[in-house]
Amino acid sequence: MKAIIYRDNGGPDVLDLLDREVPAPGPGEVRVRVAVSGVNPTDWKTRSGATNPKVHPEIIPHLDGAGVIDAVGAGVDESRVGQRVWLFLAGAGLPAGTAAEYTVVPADRAVPLPGEASFELGAALGVPALTAHRALTVAEDGPSRLAPGALDGKVVLAAGGAGAVGHAAIQLARWAGATVITTISGPEKARLATAAGAHHVINYREGDPVAEIRAIAPDGVDIIAEVALGANLALDLAVLRTRGTIATYANDGARRVELDVRQNMTLNTRFQFMVLYTVGDKALAAGAQDVAAAVADGALPVGEEHGLPLVRFPLARTADAHRAVESGAVGKVLVDVS
Repeated sequence: MKAIIYRDNGGPDVLDLLDREVPAPGPGEVRVRVAVSGVNPTDWKTRSGATNPKVHPEIIPHLDGAGVIDAVGAGVDESRVGQRVWLFLAGAGLPAGTAAEYTVVPADRAVPLPGEASFELGAALGVPALTAHRALTVAEDGPSRLAPGALDGKVVLAAGGAGAVGHAAIQLARWAGATVITTISGPEKARLATAAGAHHVINYREGDPVAEIRAIAPDGVDIIAEVALGANLALDLAVLRTRGTIATYANDGARRVELDVRQNMTLNTRFQFMVLYTVGDKALAAGAQDVAAAVADGALPVGEEHGLPLVRFPLARTADAHRAVESGAVGKVLVDVS
């Protein structure tokens, strides 16, 4: 099979297209013929060595993807052969992810993909959708699962609504019944966030965004899905309701975070920091089930017309796909494998 390999940490140039043996699924595993592989910021950070040291002699990158199960290991229902699936955390802690014609994953990380849902959609789920799900289900006064009506009466602020996680947070929150506000940095991103389904889109670089958000939510925002905690903390605390939750999955811009303890005591602020690698099996299973239900309801479409442009590369140009993600490409970067 054709696979993207790297043996040393470094820039995109360490990625090579090589031939490798087709892997065999072990007990509890499935083998998937990959159609589309999704690229996330964590993929290039892992490749570069910025997050964790490399522990395997060679690595096939990428956590997310979509394709068709073509073989199963012992203990897995054989009727799953031929099933269309989307994959999450495929290469987490393992030497082989989805940047290859075939990959092997634990059976529960291959989630059925409805026939009407494209492989492009499947490959765009994974990290963004599961991160967004976690952000929306950690509030003290909120639900632990998402479904239509679960967030009725709640106000959600999705920071950076034109990003992949922000896009998924908008769609999932709206599907679950929340009033959805998002902040963006310019008119083009505003157009994308509106297409994603945000009820209110606010340019944080203009006017008085705090006053605009408070006009929409006089009692404050219930849940904030935050991508840049250091840069946005002052705004977040100015619009958060008492006992509200700031769920942060990134700190874009890397601005230092300093907390006024008394202010947060008075607000009874809940901060939830998150990364999928350590969120736990229970949260991952719940997220996968709820995201699958949202996909079945048609609630998570992708593409320019739905607020998430698709930026595509062939497998041989995976290094360019990494460069696109590193440089902040707007939309979802995908690699066409087969």
